[in-house]
Amino acid sequence: MFFNSIRWRLQLYYGLILLLILAGFGVTAYQFERGRRLHKADEDIQHRLMSLMAELQRNLPGNGPPHGSRPGPGGGFPPPMDAEEDEPFVLPGGGHGSQSGDHSSQQIFKLKPSTMALFAGTNTGSCYYVVWHRNGTVFGKSINAPATTPKPDTSHSFSGMRSNGEFREAFEATPPGECLLVGRTLEPELAELHQFAWTLSGIGGVILVLGLAGGWWLATGAIRPIAEISSAAANISAGDLSRRIDIADTDTEFGHLTAVLNSTFARLEAAFLQQGRFTADAAHELRTPVSVILLQVQTALKSERTPAEYRNALEACQRSANRMKTLMESLLELARLDAGQEPLRKKSFDITETVGECIDLLEPIAAQKGIKIHRTLEPATLQGDPVRLAQVFTNILNNAIHYNRENGTIQIGLKKQGGKVIVTVEDTGVGIAEEEIPKVFERFYRADKARSNINGHTGLGLSICKSIVSAHGGEIEVTSRLGVGTEFIVKLPDTGG
Repeated sequence: MFFNSIRWRLQLYYGLILLLILAGFGVTAYQFERGRRLHKADEDIQHRLMSLMAELQRNLPGNGPPHGSRPGPGGGFPPPMDAEEDEPFVLPGGGHGSQSGDHSSQQIFKLKPSTMALFAGTNTGSCYYVVWHRNGTVFGKSINAPATTPKPDTSHSFSGMRSNGEFREAFEATPPGECLLVGRTLEPELAELHQFAWTLSGIGGVILVLGLAGGWWLATGAIRPIAEISSAAANISAGDLSRRIDIADTDTEFGHLTAVLNSTFARLEAAFLQQGRFTADAAHELRTPVSVILLQVQTALKSERTPAEYRNALEACQRSANRMKTLMESLLELARLDAGQEPLRKKSFDITETVGECIDLLEPIAAQKGIKIHRTLEPATLQGDPVRLAQVFTNILNNAIHYNRENGTIQIGLKKQGGKVIVTVEDTGVGIAEEEIPKVFERFYRADKARSNINGHTGLGLSICKSIVSAHGGEIEVTSRLGVGTEFIVKLPDTGG
């Protein structure tokens, strides 16, 4: 259920990303702090080691040995001295330089008080030291030194750092083989790091909770337009085609989507309204011939008629039936054109010749009204269906004749311009009102309502023309001035034949 919600999925992805960022930051901060504290501990151990080493080096031969000490073999730490010569010195921290337990084998060192202070503590948190003789035996160690402290391996390096369990140790060896080690426990640092880790976890948890709360608020605000879009779509599907989506911020992605959807809904509403008008107009157009047929049949059947009266009734029925047939054929043609089921038999043809044939066909009808047709036709060929395009030019020219005034003129032009073949038909007829011009290509529309049935016109001719021209990838436009005349402009792609 949760994974089907965009809000929860956004929250989950956001939470995972935030958790990974916090975890990465926490681990990095912890490692940095751990390195800093260990480095500080290492510096402290090294400082104590160097201080103790400097003190012990004073006892080497040639460097001012204390009270009667004798140089040791090989220049190392001096060997034990006799008890008669001096009293033994107890090493700092309580350790003894004893190998056998008697005074004759104790090592004598004199350390400065400042150096002794470095190892004065006896608790587990203080530093300790261990000294090994060159033969590997423990020469001396502080009381707090671990019971088991292995001698460092100095075969590869005379000095270094090492970890011994929870202890950190530094060692230094002399060339003859003596080794001095100083170390201390890391318990204080580990305890502080443990506390630091809990602090980081707590801060990270608070940030995660606040981030998730902020993410939920952002996700809710981000998908709110989706809910509004869904609500509007539901109302539209229920029949409220006038409903639109109201989004205040139109510059966002949802704002652009809303604009597109509102435009789509507006076109959908217009299409439904047009479909409703089309259905009503079709019913109106069919009602008249059906009424005529029913009236003639009822009149003929009501009583005996003469053969001439029966003939007149049948002829009236025939005219009405023909009108119905013409209307249904036009409707079927429009439906096929809209569905792309009316195939165009395209071929290379001379459009100048086609337009000229249309003019020759209708010129006698124009002459009956005293209308003169002037033509200015440039040579042009293109790829298209000559029969369908001839239907377009014939229909436009026929309208120019029937809606022209007596003794008017019609100017027909054909030229190639801007990669298009342009055909214009301009008349000196009654014209069309400016507010009516956008409707002339609507089905069953007639600018002159008084001529709704003139010469059997169905009001579908211009709609068919527009569909045919669009199927050829062209455009058809109209300009008109009421009482001055009308001009139709057909633009077709110049495919060059």
